[in-house]
Amino acid sequence: MLPSLQCTLAILLLMASDALAAPRPAMGSTTTIPLVRKRHNRRTEKDWGAWAQNHREMLIGKYGGSSSGVAKRGSGTNLITNQNADSSYYGSVAIGTPPVSFNVILDTGSSDLWVADSGCTVGCKSVPKFTSSSSSSFKNLSKPFNIQYGSGQAAGVLGQDTVQMAGFSVANQVFGVCSAVSSGLLNNPVSGLLGLAWNTIATSGATPLWQTLAGSGAWDSPVMSFQLTRFVDDNDAQGLEPGGTFTMGFVNESLYTGAIDFQSIPSGQESYWILPLTALNVQGNTLTFSSSSSSYAAIDTGTTLVGGPPSAIAQLYSQIPDSAPGTGQFEGYYTYPCTTEVNVSMSFGGQSWSISPKDFQLTQLSSTQCLGAFFELSTGGSAPAWIVGDTFLKNVYSVFRFNPPSVGFAQLSQGALAMDGVNGPLPSATIGSAAASVSASGASDALSSGAGRHGLLVYIYSMDWI
Repeated sequence: MLPSLQCTLAILLLMASDALAAPRPAMGSTTTIPLVRKRHNRRTEKDWGAWAQNHREMLIGKYGGSSSGVAKRGSGTNLITNQNADSSYYGSVAIGTPPVSFNVILDTGSSDLWVADSGCTVGCKSVPKFTSSSSSSFKNLSKPFNIQYGSGQAAGVLGQDTVQMAGFSVANQVFGVCSAVSSGLLNNPVSGLLGLAWNTIATSGATPLWQTLAGSGAWDSPVMSFQLTRFVDDNDAQGLEPGGTFTMGFVNESLYTGAIDFQSIPSGQESYWILPLTALNVQGNTLTFSSSSSSYAAIDTGTTLVGGPPSAIAQLYSQIPDSAPGTGQFEGYYTYPCTTEVNVSMSFGGQSWSISPKDFQLTQLSSTQCLGAFFELSTGGSAPAWIVGDTFLKNVYSVFRFNPPSVGFAQLSQGALAMDGVNGPLPSATIGSAAASVSASGASDALSSGAGRHGLLVYIYSMDWI
């Protein structure tokens, strides 16, 4: 993601399922992308230790610890898949002519699209792969694309092709075509990652798919939004479950209630989706923070948990009786008595948003000790101090607004909450006619000018970890 943050492709624990839907909206219509999730297998304390250590190290790596005319305007929905008890959420995009669908992690913490190439023989076993020779619209840009992770990398070249999602089509979209991926980075059925942050942190130097659509006026409204389901507390969850919805160009009013509380991204900080964290309430006690850059938080759908400065995390757990810092593979995490129901809420300058005790409890390690979902994280460079992932985002309807640059949250509706823990049919990948078609512009200029100096942050997807 960021310059020195060499992109840690944390396609966090993707154990996803079928593709997202790419609806076929008519002009001004609404379409929804269903999400899916993967089975919550029972794990031992040793299993959780390996996952916890890997997750923390990947996130440290990720955040740098060491227009052609618009045919129509519209809106679209992509159904999401929830993988491995809320570890990650993915949807689908279609690439090429004729279009072929691929599952990708939906990541508001990075800005590049990349997929495994048909020539990939290392780290791509059983993963659906993109065959560039089968697309009449593909163009090889002959520029190397190398993504570094805390525990490996993905490498290939940059290409251009038509990319469809949620009823929209973008011609000449620049993306990474990876021919080598470190072992364990990708697992079927996920083939890559779609970055949904700003172009300023794009490794490719290209404008992200979402930003091209929002900036060209292809959307009815310059927003995209998420509703994520919860299965972390369901031991009987199937391998893949409906994961919620991702919308482009509108907000789904059936999924939230009341007003959307928008908070502005600090001026000049359009990189990650950054908001200042102003307060945490833990067990009725409020911890406050200054509105300076030391409290900046990245709102990141590609991260499973919530990471923050060691001193703040220690202060948080000090409000929970008999909590204790973890050791060994659990270093940076905290345990607490399972008999304690922990209530935490977060404020980003406006309303305070509660996190369910079900989400705060990452797992039960023993008959008495549970592992908390907030952990210590030391970021580097200009990376934000806090990384706020799905532990928080499952509790709100989240909206990412292009103009003015801001992030909004709203209370989930009863209809949205009723989707938690409910088995259902998985969304199937679809390819429909595009209601709005635009062309990515300036890609070559961006690449040659050295834009996108920041490392690509791609979440590591290891379905076996959790």
